[in-house]
Amino acid sequence: MTFKQVELGRTGLKIPQLGFGAMSISGMFGPVEEDTARNTLAAALETGITFWDTANIYGMGISESIIGRFLEGKRPEGLVIATKASIIPGPPRRIDNSYDYLRAELEGSLERLGLDSVDLFYAHRHDPETPPEELAESMARLIEDGLTKSYGLSEIAPYTLARAHAVHPVAAVQNEYSLWSRQPELGLTQLCERLGVSFVAFSPLARGMFGETSVDPRTMRPGDFRNQNPRFMEPNYSANLAAIDGFRDWAQGKGWTVAGAALAWILDQGDHLVPIPGTRTAAHLREWMDAATIELTPEDRAEIARLLPVGFAHGDRYGDGQLVAVERYC
Repeated sequence: MTFKQVELGRTGLKIPQLGFGAMSISGMFGPVEEDTARNTLAAALETGITFWDTANIYGMGISESIIGRFLEGKRPEGLVIATKASIIPGPPRRIDNSYDYLRAELEGSLERLGLDSVDLFYAHRHDPETPPEELAESMARLIEDGLTKSYGLSEIAPYTLARAHAVHPVAAVQNEYSLWSRQPELGLTQLCERLGVSFVAFSPLARGMFGETSVDPRTMRPGDFRNQNPRFMEPNYSANLAAIDGFRDWAQGKGWTVAGAALAWILDQGDHLVPIPGTRTAAHLREWMDAATIELTPEDRAEIARLLPVGFAHGDRYGDGQLVAVERYC
């Protein structure tokens, strides 16, 4: 069974309601293994997951380069590609939303991807010193330049979306959203629906927690950014694991994969929500396919709410040093 096709914003472009987040193939969570990454990309195409999301800083170009070498300049029919820019790694980390910077970075991304244009280009973060209206004008220029077909915003608050969208329609907003990260429900997903903007949910599997087994901080390699994430530190981790273990037992008792159940919950929130889980392996990717067949009943929704009530997660989703230019509105 394939995933439902939905419209990307109001662009007229159709995408599957499940995408692939390509940060994992860049070495962020383990060594770069290009053959394994190519197998994962091939599995995504085979299973109909044809909405791919990457960024210039994922491995400092590694993710885009692997995708580019995989495509060899030939984009398969129906493949929709998004990338992002605006974060300048530090220290200190900076954000640049200027037209000149965004254009230069997008041109570099296109060279690595082996493409003339992308379907969607995000401002990876909003610089608080740049008015949303000015950022929207810059993104509109990149569309006029033919370098991208549409634009999006990432890690923003509702007011930034409203102001940018009034200048030029935003196709997509990409923020973290999952059963353990529910902040977007406080106005952002609703505003996206009213404006006809796709809400692209990154880390929908809680950075590896919603799998057949949960990731264990003790096995994470040095440098894994989750080591600085409060949710993976004790005593938070043990409390989170206990809650998710209950959900895992329930999902497996239903005959579902844990990832499939967690993704199905997001899909159940509305057609404008598009989760983009990431993985390094084709085997894990195939665990997602359950989400295409799961139809949650009122009883299922109630049980999920009992097992993982809103706000169950212990600890913030980012450490203080990871919050630069992430808009927080509640």
